[in-house]
Amino acid sequence: MIPIGLSTASVWPRRAEAGFRYAAELGYDGVEVMVWGDQDSQDSATLRRYLRGYGMPVLSLHSPSLLITQRVWSPDPTVRLRRSVELAAELDCPTVVVHPPFVWQRRYAKRFPELVAELSERTGIAIAVENMFPAKPLRNVAVHAFHPSIDPTDVGYADYTLDLSHTAAAGMNALELAARMGTGLRHVHLADGTGLPRDEHLIPGRGTQPCGELLDTLSETGFPGSVIIEVSTRTDRSDAERTTNLAEALLYTKLHLAR
Repeated sequence: MIPIGLSTASVWPRRAEAGFRYAAELGYDGVEVMVWGDQDSQDSATLRRYLRGYGMPVLSLHSPSLLITQRVWSPDPTVRLRRSVELAAELDCPTVVVHPPFVWQRRYAKRFPELVAELSERTGIAIAVENMFPAKPLRNVAVHAFHPSIDPTDVGYADYTLDLSHTAAAGMNALELAARMGTGLRHVHLADGTGLPRDEHLIPGRGTQPCGELLDTLSETGFPGSVIIEVSTRTDRSDAERTTNLAEALLYTKLHLAR
């Protein structure tokens, strides 16, 4: 079976340990660690303690690429990516997720493809570049913050992450993007969206994205990576509601991958 992991971002604003706990209690196969301001998410010793204590391997690690994580470890994005790969290696984690450079990161953007290829070749870790989405329309004009675009296949990388909440926000066809990624598709962030120009991260099946169809295709084609549930539960009113939502997302994914 294709491993199904829970992103620690799915339990935000709780800390990384909560992601490990929910994953273990609900029967996930592992976790994706979102590296951000939470000190636990940045520290290999702490994460190894959670890994062993909850019996949850780190299937992937999300580099601090968000706007709110531009000061984590270093203001230099090259340093952040290198440290992400080092942390992944310490955790025996096979995949690092990274966003394309922002348009204002000109020096980083110029050597980003070379840096990704170098780090991946040296460590054997798949550095999977993620599809993104434009900022909110400004006077009906979409503002693209990523270089050279929101679609990493425009550059061409060895490994990709497909995020279905992002395809919804971008108005992109997720299945067509998956086909363009081809054998380079190594990682999936599973969530849903309604097509609104924002990153909704809905429970799979509650929006308009072809979540089930994509999972069916992955199962049929021998997908070699992991499917990570990356949803938003920040508005859940109780632990019971969060648990129910994360369990529903897992069951949905399992049923489609098993068909």
